[in-house]
Amino acid sequence: MEPTESQPTGLRHVVAMSWPGRGHINPMMILCKRLVRRYPNLIVTFVVTEEWLELIGSDPKPDRIHFATLPNLIPSELVRANDFIAFVDAVHTRLEEPFEGLLDGLNSPPPTAIIADTYVIWAANVGARRNIPVVSLWTMSATILSFFLHSDLLITHGHALFEPSESKEDEIVDYIPGLPPTKLRDLPPLFESHLHRVFKKAKLCFDEISKAKCLLFTTAYELEPKALDFFTSEFDIPVYATGPLIPFEELSVVSEPDYIKWLDQQPERSVLYISQGSFLSVSEAQMDEIVAGVKQSGVRFLWVARGGESKLKEALEGSSGDVVSWCDQLRVLCHRGVGGFWTHCGFNSTLEGIYSGVPMLAFPLFWDQILNAKVIVEDWRVGMRIERRKRTEVVIARDEIEGVVKRFMDRESEEGKEMRRRACDLSEISRGAVEERGSSNASIDAFMSDISVTS
Repeated sequence: MEPTESQPTGLRHVVAMSWPGRGHINPMMILCKRLVRRYPNLIVTFVVTEEWLELIGSDPKPDRIHFATLPNLIPSELVRANDFIAFVDAVHTRLEEPFEGLLDGLNSPPPTAIIADTYVIWAANVGARRNIPVVSLWTMSATILSFFLHSDLLITHGHALFEPSESKEDEIVDYIPGLPPTKLRDLPPLFESHLHRVFKKAKLCFDEISKAKCLLFTTAYELEPKALDFFTSEFDIPVYATGPLIPFEELSVVSEPDYIKWLDQQPERSVLYISQGSFLSVSEAQMDEIVAGVKQSGVRFLWVARGGESKLKEALEGSSGDVVSWCDQLRVLCHRGVGGFWTHCGFNSTLEGIYSGVPMLAFPLFWDQILNAKVIVEDWRVGMRIERRKRTEVVIARDEIEGVVKRFMDRESEEGKEMRRRACDLSEISRGAVEERGSSNASIDAFMSDISVTS
């Protein structure tokens, strides 16, 4: 359906409630931008904390997306990693009441739907009390959600490890719907102490999915057909893959920041773009080894520091690269000078790497990143991994990092050529999904129609 054709008449005002974290807010905002551009009769109220409004309030957005704020009743973005369990508890217990109060003031027109992050545990109950349909947006891969939902199978198969086990980490998990056969070491260790506490909090949210009107994924159907087919066949609510939800529509920006000018001067596909994400980071000892390994490799690089820029520049002095505090990641990845992407394998970054057609050097840290890295390297075969030989190893040495970086950026090897060919093929599939008649728009139109019938 063309956006200017007959639109669903019932839907006028969507309220978007993201989980308060960069990796969740970004895809939610991209979805909202696509909705208002596609549906001229739609307005969106995008709800964030006061702190997050300061962080993103000046970012460009369509006029029909308006911000509304909740008070800062949760730990700051600057310190939430210090006690993540406390942060989760705060979001789950302190924001429901002010959100419901905010809904009372939205009357022009009244909200006809709520799109809430799956981790916003109270959203479905608020919608039920207000008779407003709630749509659940899952911002990680469909494959990891199936793994989370079937975690009990790990127990029945003797794979629920409560501490690292070298004797079991090479055993194959081949009984999770939608998950290709995967070694136990390539799955997040859900039953180990700290992670299990996080998982128990997450599991409470999964129990709420069935209360939603439908479930949206940020992935593209073509990237995860088996997992999505499972959800479609087994769930009692509709399931839609609306992605890739990445900022591809903003690639036409004509500004030329210094890092783009620097990339313009580099040989084609010669630069390794290095990003370790915006929340979790590595130990100081591991960072020292990474810096030394990259420097010793002699490979050109563009490194996003996200804090500690001056210290990193000093450590990398004399090397063949540039260090910046921030960049437009998708624009960088799509630049002709970039030939590889060192990534923590968060799902948003994974989708951007796939879209750009750049091979990925996987360095996962936590949670879904571990499985994403395996999918990138073994299932899609569009990357390599920097990994500990044993899970008990604390630090990966610089010489090992140097060797992997050199091998990864070698465009003349048969291994490198095949990896880059597959990356290009997957890029075409990803870009095709977001074309006008692609699977992404078809899913968006279908879920909009679903909600309009209800409202």
